[in-house]
Amino acid sequence: MRPTGVRTGRAGRLGRWVARARLSSLRTTFTVSFAAVAAAVTVLVGFLSYDAAARLVRVDQQTVFEGVVQDLLDEVRRKPLETADFATTRPDGGPRGELVRPGGTVVQVLGPDGAVVDRGRTPLPVDAADRPVAAARTAGRLVEHRDVDVGDDVYRVATVSLGGGRGAVQVAQEFSGTEDLLRDLQQRTVLLVGAVVIAAGLFGWWLARRITSRLVRLAGAAEDVARTGRLAIQVPVAGYDEVARLGRSFDRMLGRLAQSEDDQRRLVQDAGHELRTPLTSLRTNISILRRMDELPPAVREELVDDLAQESRELTDLVNELVALAAGQSGTEPQRRVALGDLADDVAVAARRRTGRAVTVRVSGDTVADGRPAALQRAMSNLVDNAAKFDRGGSGPIELVVTRADRDTVRVEVLDRGPGIAQEDLDRVFDRFYRAPDARSLPGSGLGLSIVREVATAHGGEPFAGRREGGGSVTGFTVTVTG
Repeated sequence: MRPTGVRTGRAGRLGRWVARARLSSLRTTFTVSFAAVAAAVTVLVGFLSYDAAARLVRVDQQTVFEGVVQDLLDEVRRKPLETADFATTRPDGGPRGELVRPGGTVVQVLGPDGAVVDRGRTPLPVDAADRPVAAARTAGRLVEHRDVDVGDDVYRVATVSLGGGRGAVQVAQEFSGTEDLLRDLQQRTVLLVGAVVIAAGLFGWWLARRITSRLVRLAGAAEDVARTGRLAIQVPVAGYDEVARLGRSFDRMLGRLAQSEDDQRRLVQDAGHELRTPLTSLRTNISILRRMDELPPAVREELVDDLAQESRELTDLVNELVALAAGQSGTEPQRRVALGDLADDVAVAARRRTGRAVTVRVSGDTVADGRPAALQRAMSNLVDNAAKFDRGGSGPIELVVTRADRDTVRVEVLDRGPGIAQEDLDRVFDRFYRAPDARSLPGSGLGLSIVREVATAHGGEPFAGRREGGGSVTGFTVTVTG
């Protein structure tokens, strides 16, 4: 049978391959989409540009030809002309020169019978429609032929009568050259569109690879966490776009999970250490119970008192651990809480439980978003702590709730007990910490650490100090949101 580690390794490699394949598919989709959009835009722009250019060239050439024909009509209608006036042998060019000059127009002269009497540089065809025009008595009679094939070229031909049966003049404009130019332009446009599409595809592939490469690294980090269970993995993050935000959020999530795991581990270790002492004492006393009949009455009574005291301490320790774990889980929903009203409830319960005088002072707006049960537990722990250390009852315990500023509500408990030693101020909120003077007193060392957890969960912080005139001041702050 193959080792489990081999199967796990292959499964991990398969999972990474599947993730890369999906990201590659995303990369391909992005590349194809980018190229398709670029192709659509380029084809549209190319088609519109070619159509506009072709239309402009054809219209311009047609306008030039129509202008030549109109000039010829005006000329023959203004004065009588003979075919000799359009002869190629005239040294001054005559009317023929005026017609040939714009756009390289071809001119051919027909006799009264429709026969060609003077050819131009390109012989033009004469059909049955041209002969009546040559014999026409009216000057300026016109017949126009479109797309006439002359050899390998295409011409547009117009025949204009000279009138009086003196013949006619044919003018022609070559259009095939223009069409060849437009076909060449069309081919160049197609090649340009193809080049742009290829370039867009390459650029899209490069851009998709650049974007998805960070997703690949992020997916690799997630797979490493799932495969190894280790949360202390560095997540590669670069840039400020959505992918970078995702990476930072994932990194913060891993950090929170790692911190939570570390807190749970330390809680279990510390709890195990603290539980060991009362459990050992219980086991010792229980073993002595086997010889209960041999013990003097005074020793029996002391043994029973020890068992009761140790049971209470063990119960308190377990309750504090449960409360601390529940506070860390943060399952209680948040809502608007009036901390002043919570302080009144805590004071009533503390008077009944301890028999001490507890006064409450509320100043300003003390409403904040929070978890009522957790906040009430934190206040109760502060009041109980003050009552425990102020054993002489030299003064009332004061529970003060004030609006410190626009964003902070301050909760503090003041007593007239022995106060907190200077060297203990920085550690009183540590988990399971008990000052040397307090080690003979009942308690688990978790009460003030719960206060710190509650304060941190509500955006505040705990504080402790010595009170002027004797005693101590302990408390926490809550950040006001909304």
